[in-house]
Amino acid sequence: MEARIALTLRLIGGLTTAEIARAFLVPEKTMGQRIFRAKKTLSEAHVPFETPCGDELRGRVESVLLVVYLIFNEGYTATLGEEWTRTAICDEALRLGRMLAQLLPGESEVHALLALMELQASRAAARRGRNGEAVLLSDQDRSLWDLAQIQRGVTALERARRLGGGAKHYALQAAIAACHMRARTAEETDWERIVLLYDALMQISQSPLVALNRAVAVGEAQGPAAGLDALDAAARLADASALAGYHLFPSVRGALLMKLGRFTEASEEIQRAITMTKNLREQELLTERLKKIEKAALSA
Repeated sequence: MEARIALTLRLIGGLTTAEIARAFLVPEKTMGQRIFRAKKTLSEAHVPFETPCGDELRGRVESVLLVVYLIFNEGYTATLGEEWTRTAICDEALRLGRMLAQLLPGESEVHALLALMELQASRAAARRGRNGEAVLLSDQDRSLWDLAQIQRGVTALERARRLGGGAKHYALQAAIAACHMRARTAEETDWERIVLLYDALMQISQSPLVALNRAVAVGEAQGPAAGLDALDAAARLADASALAGYHLFPSVRGALLMKLGRFTEASEEIQRAITMTKNLREQELLTERLKKIEKAALSA
């Protein structure tokens, strides 16, 4: 399945090997080899292009949804370049999601993924500053959020729940996004509920990325020490070695260490994160965070 998704992202989605590698948290060389082997397998087997039907079609839905999800993620936060977001890619993923909702109206996770994308995309205008700089959720002007798109997302999530999919992967992610949308200010965010939703998500997906995001929520709900403990637990997951090359791991760790007043360690983690990301806007964001840490250390 992973090779099928990677090949689809490369040949049809148009993503580069580097972008696909980041999506799967593997080295670019490793992903290049997987894509090459997948091409070779298809070629040698003379597999025809055809539309599956019946049980075979239902068995392919999960793969299709993951392809669309990863395309959206690349648009939402670009792997490299001078722009933090790539709106055209997000728009294309949304178009595909809406098309899938029409083609497969009885599939709860189709509506749940569409809900997640609508809710995340509704913040697009607030995620970029005047000069294109990245603006984090806690600092966003929430009056810029697209209320019509939020409503579309909420409606899609309600439909997924009516179809019995409220506790599935994309529905839980959409529910987390909805928690943020309901908060009029960052301070009003229901972090306790978000932690519970991540707990439920961890029950069905032992993903190191889910564990990383859960650690952020725990840090907000229970304090930075608890967040750091949760982050260390994420690093001990069976496949957490993938986090070693992912810049958000030291970025989150640095932010938590800063809140704990452990400025030297925090500075080291942020410096490491800066060297690991290839996105200019994220580098700028992390550099500003590093300056704040250094300033806090001087005044401590």
